[in-house]
Amino acid sequence: MHKRNFIKAIAVGAFAAGAGAIFVGCTEAPKPAFKGVDITGVDYAKDLPLTDQFGQQRHLKDFAGKVVAVFFGYTNCPDVCPTTMAELAQVKSDLGADGDKLQVLFVTVDPERDTPEVLKAYMAHFDPSFLALRGSPEELAAVAKDFKIFYKQVPGETPTSYSMDHSAGMYMFDPAGHLRLFQRYGSGVQALLDDTRLLLGEKKARG
Repeated sequence: MHKRNFIKAIAVGAFAAGAGAIFVGCTEAPKPAFKGVDITGVDYAKDLPLTDQFGQQRHLKDFAGKVVAVFFGYTNCPDVCPTTMAELAQVKSDLGADGDKLQVLFVTVDPERDTPEVLKAYMAHFDPSFLALRGSPEELAAVAKDFKIFYKQVPGETPTSYSMDHSAGMYMFDPAGHLRLFQRYGSGVQALLDDTRLLLGEKKARG
């Protein structure tokens, strides 16, 4: 091969290799393999301006640096609510040293019966760090609308023995306060644990 052509061939090859490296470097990083439904980027569920069981006004920004799990339910719920809360308590325990980086928020859809004292006892049954949020009927309606949560009172045999139909899934926010996941009811401890670790891992990766 002529010397000039040989040098040209090397230059072309080097450019092609460099271009390939550029294209590889510009490809998007693979998305995390979440078990829950990835809803990153949605424009709702922006805040929870409600009062906790200790009388303190709360907002999502209060929990910066933590993964926040938000579940709507009520203390007289016979199955969905206690199952979900028990699973979240197990997740917190299984996180070990990172357990304090998970904040569970239980929003009552039955503020009439779920008084602060009732909510204190209910949260203590699962984990003392879990917070229960409540508001006036108007405040609850506004938050439920923002979170796209359904709830409805179902009459019972007596005026106070009613039950509440409500959405059974939960939302998970990342440590930066962004809504990331919707977890369907029945996802199980392992799926919730894996997704919590992935969200916490993103924070560590960013440093």
